[in-house]
Amino acid sequence: MMALLQFWLIAFTSIFVLVDPIAAVPTFLAMTGDSNRVRRRHMAVRAAWTCFIVLLTFSIAGTFIFKLFGITLAAFKIAGGLILGLIGLDMLKAKRSPTKETPGETEEGAEKEDVGIIPLGIPMLAGPGSISTVMVLTSQNPDWPHDIVVGCAIAAVAAVSFLILAAADRVSLYLKETGIRILTRMMGLLLTAIAVQFVLNGLRDAGFLR
Repeated sequence: MMALLQFWLIAFTSIFVLVDPIAAVPTFLAMTGDSNRVRRRHMAVRAAWTCFIVLLTFSIAGTFIFKLFGITLAAFKIAGGLILGLIGLDMLKAKRSPTKETPGETEEGAEKEDVGIIPLGIPMLAGPGSISTVMVLTSQNPDWPHDIVVGCAIAAVAAVSFLILAAADRVSLYLKETGIRILTRMMGLLLTAIAVQFVLNGLRDAGFLR
């Protein structure tokens, strides 16, 4: 039980840092500037559900995808670590990574009436980094207890993301831009460490390290 709890904490932390709903608050407010609080809450619900469904789907299908394309878990860990590293380095600079969203996607989102699914749910919340992470988490522990733990972690992250986005105006007012930048840098440092560990684990699984 303690091992599963520890795994849940690792899974939740990794996924939350990658989804990073706090850093998405300024972009969310910019894209929903003409919407009232009820409308924003509706879009936050759709974004959270989209994030949950996308990540859960890839966590379930991860092993099948690896077998389908003949990808080893070691190779995916290394590739995932590199992607996480790029995102983490951008977060250390307190900016949204182009891997998660591009300026064009933000501008396009500002012109849409409902940004809940695209681009907010995917790729802003459920992007390449979080998708690759849930696939690695489920594939390195291929049994139903760990699958359930990962699913619960995804659900928890989606729920927290909804709460943060639904209260985006208050979060922005309380943290202000400086606070959001500080939190982004802290999570970027943690994410960079996770990325390095992914690469080291991949190299160890491939036999390059002992």
